[in-house]
Amino acid sequence: MATTATAEQGSGRARYTFRLRVSSTALARLEGEWARCRWVWNECVAMSRNVHTANRDAAEKTTCGPAQLDKLLTEARQSMSWLRAGASVPQQQTIRDFATSRAKAVKDIKAKLPVRRRAGMPRIKRKRDARPTLNYTQRGFRLKDGRLHLAGGITLTVVWSRKLPSIPSSVRVYRDSLGHWYASFVVTTEPQPLPTTGRVLGVDWGVKETATTTSDAHDLPHPEHGKNAARKLGRYQRMMARRRPAKGEAASKGYRNARRQTAKLYKKVVRQRQDTARKWAKSVVRDHDAIAVEDFRPRFLAKTTMARKAADAAIGATKTALIEMGRKHARDVRLVHPAHTTTDCASCGARTKHALPLSERTYTCTACGAVSPRDKNSARVMLVRAGLNPAGADRVRAGGPQVPGQREPEIPAPQGGEDVKALSSLPPAGAGRRVVTAGQCMQTVVGAFGRRSAASCGDALPDVRLR
Repeated sequence: MATTATAEQGSGRARYTFRLRVSSTALARLEGEWARCRWVWNECVAMSRNVHTANRDAAEKTTCGPAQLDKLLTEARQSMSWLRAGASVPQQQTIRDFATSRAKAVKDIKAKLPVRRRAGMPRIKRKRDARPTLNYTQRGFRLKDGRLHLAGGITLTVVWSRKLPSIPSSVRVYRDSLGHWYASFVVTTEPQPLPTTGRVLGVDWGVKETATTTSDAHDLPHPEHGKNAARKLGRYQRMMARRRPAKGEAASKGYRNARRQTAKLYKKVVRQRQDTARKWAKSVVRDHDAIAVEDFRPRFLAKTTMARKAADAAIGATKTALIEMGRKHARDVRLVHPAHTTTDCASCGARTKHALPLSERTYTCTACGAVSPRDKNSARVMLVRAGLNPAGADRVRAGGPQVPGQREPEIPAPQGGEDVKALSSLPPAGAGRRVVTAGQCMQTVVGAFGRRSAASCGDALPDVRLR
C-alpha cells in the first residue's frame, strides 16, 4: 500500500532559521525572559501533578487545561513584580506548549501504546540542563530595518542569509549546545514547480548504501561522516571522562572546554549529514516527476549489530529531506510500506518461501528466473507497489523499445520498427478492466492454478491491471 506525501497545489508553511548576533544587554534580557518562562513551565508541571493526585480518590474530577493555567498566570503576574517585568506573550506560549505536550502523553496512555513508544509527561526544566527557548506570536515581535525586535525591549541583529518569502507569523528564539542563538521564523510559502521530465524513481533504504534507486546515477553511498569524526570524538570524550566533576561540584574550565569541543564536533557531523541529504534529494527531485520511497523506520536497527553504521547513515534525516524537497517543488512522492519488499520479485510478483539472509546480496526469483542485485530489486518493487509505470526501471533494453512485462498486460508488444513513444499512450484503467492490488492477484492465481508460477499465470489474466 502506498500513501502520497506530496503537497497540494497551494500555499504551505515552512521554517526559515537564521543566526543571531546577541549583545551583552540583549543576552541578559533573553536569559531573564527564559528564567520567567521556565518558572511558568515548572508551575504548570507542579499543578498538573497536584490535580492528578487529587483526582485519584475524588468523586468529581477536576481539570488542568490551558484556560485554568492562563487564569493562574494572570493572578501570578498581578502578585509578582518579577514575573510582571517580562513580556506576557512568551509566558502564554509556554502554557500552550505545555498543554500540547501533556495532551500527546495522555493520548498515548489512552491508546495503550507500549511504554517505550509513549511520549512522556512534561517534566521539570532545570536551569543547568534545559536550553533557552522562547516562542513569540505575531503580536510579540516585529522586523524593522533588518533587526528583530521582541516584546520587552529586546533588540537582536539577524544574520540574513536569504530573504523571507512572506511576513512571518511567529518566531522561535533559542540557543543551541554551542551557545549560539538562532531565530526560526514560520512563513507561508508557495510551491516552486520544476519542469517535467517524464521519469519515475524507486528508492530503497539500506546500511551499506544509504539509498539504492532504480537509477544507478542517483544511488547514495554511505557518507560515513560519523566514522570520519570518531577519532576526534573519542579523544574529547576521554577528556570529559577524566575531568568530570563529582556530584554537586561545579565543572572545571577544562571540562567545559572538552564538552564544548564535543558539542562542536557533533554539530559539524549533523550539518554534514543534512547537507549530503539535501543535495541528494535536490538531484532526485529535479530529475524525476514521481518518486516511490520506502516508508522505512530505522528505529529497530538501534538494537542490532548494525546500530552504529545505521545511525551514521542517517536514513531518517535523508528520507525527511527527500519528502520536504518533493513538497517544495510539487513532485509526487509516494510512501510504500516496507513489508516483504525484499522477498517479492519486481518482474512477476512472486514471493520467496524463505527469509533472505543479509549475506545473500543477489535476488534470484524461482518463478520467473529473474536475477538482479537484491537492493535494486527492492527499489523496483517500490515502483510497482506505488502504482508507477516501471518501464524506466526494468522494461527497457539498452537502445531498444519497451519490453512488455508479465505484470503489465496492457503494454502492447512493439512490432517491427514501431516507435516507443507511440506506445506510451495507454487506455485508461477503467476501460474494460478492473484494478486490483498485487496481493489480491497473487491470491487469485494461487487459488485457480495451484502451484503454477506467476510468470505462467500472467497470460491467463488479460483483463487485470496490476498496480
